[in-house]
Amino acid sequence: MQINKVAVIGAGVMGAGIAAQVANAGVPVVLLDIVPAGADNRNAVAEGAVAKMLKTEPAPFMSKAAAKLVTTGNIEDHLDLLRDCDWIVEVVVEKLDVKQALYKKIDAHRKPEAIVSSNTSTIPLANLVEGMPQSFAEKFIITHFFNPPRYMRLLELVTSPLNSADTIKTVTDFCDYKLGKGVVVCKDRPGFIANRLGVYWLQSAVVLAFEHKLQIEEADAIIGKPLGIPKTGVFGLLDLIGLDLMPHINASMASALPREDAFHGMNQPLPLVERMIKEGYTGRKGKGGFYRLNREKGKLKEAIDLATGDYRAQARARVEAVDEAGKDLKKLLTHDSAPGRYAWDVVRKTLCYAAALVGDAADDIVSIDEAMRLGYAWKWGPFELLDKIGVDWFVEKLHAEGGLVPPILQAAAGKTFYRVENGKRQALTLNGDYVTLERPEGVLLLADIKLTQKPVLKNASASVWDIGDGVLCFEFTSMMNSLDADIVMLLNQTIQLVQKNHKALVIYNEGSNFTVGANLGLALFAANVAAWSEIEQLVGLGQFAYKALKYAPFPVVSAPSGMALGGGCEILLHSDAIQAHAESYIGLVEVGVGLIPGWGGCKEMLARWQAHKKTPKGPMPAVAQVFEYISTARVAKSAAEARDMLILRDGDGVTMNRNRLLFDAKAKALKLVENYQPPEKPVYRLPGPSGKLALKMAVDGFAKLGKATKHDIVVSEALANILTGGETEYFDELNEDKILELERQNFMKLVRNPDSLARIEHMLETGKPLRN
Repeated sequence: MQINKVAVIGAGVMGAGIAAQVANAGVPVVLLDIVPAGADNRNAVAEGAVAKMLKTEPAPFMSKAAAKLVTTGNIEDHLDLLRDCDWIVEVVVEKLDVKQALYKKIDAHRKPEAIVSSNTSTIPLANLVEGMPQSFAEKFIITHFFNPPRYMRLLELVTSPLNSADTIKTVTDFCDYKLGKGVVVCKDRPGFIANRLGVYWLQSAVVLAFEHKLQIEEADAIIGKPLGIPKTGVFGLLDLIGLDLMPHINASMASALPREDAFHGMNQPLPLVERMIKEGYTGRKGKGGFYRLNREKGKLKEAIDLATGDYRAQARARVEAVDEAGKDLKKLLTHDSAPGRYAWDVVRKTLCYAAALVGDAADDIVSIDEAMRLGYAWKWGPFELLDKIGVDWFVEKLHAEGGLVPPILQAAAGKTFYRVENGKRQALTLNGDYVTLERPEGVLLLADIKLTQKPVLKNASASVWDIGDGVLCFEFTSMMNSLDADIVMLLNQTIQLVQKNHKALVIYNEGSNFTVGANLGLALFAANVAAWSEIEQLVGLGQFAYKALKYAPFPVVSAPSGMALGGGCEILLHSDAIQAHAESYIGLVEVGVGLIPGWGGCKEMLARWQAHKKTPKGPMPAVAQVFEYISTARVAKSAAEARDMLILRDGDGVTMNRNRLLFDAKAKALKLVENYQPPEKPVYRLPGPSGKLALKMAVDGFAKLGKATKHDIVVSEALANILTGGETEYFDELNEDKILELERQNFMKLVRNPDSLARIEHMLETGKPLRN
């Protein structure tokens, strides 16, 4: 069975978000909700949800076109729309009677083979299907999405013995391939895995912060980066979730969990939090939460004082225990200070609770680690964290304090939870044995290749790996994958190596971002010491390497994920094909630091827009479009938007699941190998000075409206000079080298400008563009 159409019933934030992600996958979806009392428009709830999502940031839809795949309606008039849906997702209020009443209506309208699921995380599956026909129960499962559904990769799947293997595989494959989810199979226990552990962790961290008399900035600095937890820490995360949700979640967990569960010991009333909720301080969606922006004081960042309950200026937490420990977690956990004792108490409770879940919420440690990485964005799952700390050390410390040691920790005595054996990663089981971890078909990761290989080529900023079948993979390894001379030089070496001994090249890495662009710190340093010739040499070296990449006698496929900015975008533009992760954020952003694309980005975008069938003929349409994108530093907020900008072309692909990206890119490269021919060299016909004048007039208009600064005008003039071809006329034919020469000249002119250097310095110091 295949899922070709989906229905979502319940158009709240979660339900609407699930519908949007289905539409992002290119699959038609029906979104239904109740008929609002007294409303003229009976579809107002569902229609309003779609309209709101089109204005929401971060956007639930990957493109406006995706929204057109959503059909809205209501559950009184439009249940007949369920008849041709293959999967029906219920996302209504967490009340058993409401859900069961809805299931009876769904069962009367669904086709027999349609799968039905609930997004619940609090009601057992057996309770949900109680009293329903067996034919319904056989097709019923729980699919627990995390909010927001587009961006959170975890999907917890709960099944029953009545489900067929085909039913489970159909939903698993759809959520994996189409929705991009990491599907974790859970037992039918309260909170499943991620929220069971995550809620306990959050509650413990808050309660213990009060007990240890810490401030929230300190707590977030301790239970944050050192433990591989996002920079929001605990209190920032609660602001994001919403403080008003936590009492309901806690109450639900408390009512469902057995009396002996450790959660009850941490589920303590917190008067300050209760007061905050009552007064509307519910987090980012309210007037503020633990942190807030005080607009009456010029957007002053404030934090609540846990001792007094009053807001004060937010402090920049410098925690001595964290600074002294560095990357040594044991040193942090044994630091003789309130922060050190707090760190140990939170970590001890969280990891012991995680260990107690093995055999209860999940059968294995891998599922628990995966759930916390994908659902709470932890860098390491709890058992990976135990390996980093040292299992025996942790257990000895528990024994010294007289604490209970969960069975899985006893089984790990003298061992690690994960190990590599014969090039395969293995995980410890409850009985003390190891099982080999096998990747699903269609998953290829550099992390696995590195277990058995050494790089074919390597320097300080990049590595090259043999990924099989005659294909090499070029990986950025510098800080934030920023581009520098080492990367450019190794790229040249790699091109020569592939030409001699291999079939194709894939450019890919498993960092958070493909690349943030050129290393601005090195550029600023070179400019400050007036090393102009070295800067110009690097610009020329990059132009040469990227052009060599484009015309290499073998296919090159780039596979971005996350940010691919500046020079990273230019790499994509010079590749034969792109296989992009759906969550790729791509753009030429150099104007933000007072520069222009100098490694061929201008010429490639011009070539794309001049050749595009929808671009009107004439000297200016393509030039004007490219000028708009580059001068505003526009970044595509998804691979779908990058396609609209022509960064992705018709033959380029999009992968929804991040873990499948390298496999898909390699397959695309091998397909291109057959009868491969390098691309034809483009010819440019550009408008020259008259076109430059037209662009200048447009920028001057923005300046008069206060939308362009003094230096914006200078940078835009340099960009216009490149895109219009310099001193040329429309009937002249220009080649790539002429455009590259213009890029190089104008880049060097701008990099010498003090206002551009001020922009670079400001970006390095603040991470934000300077409007000078």
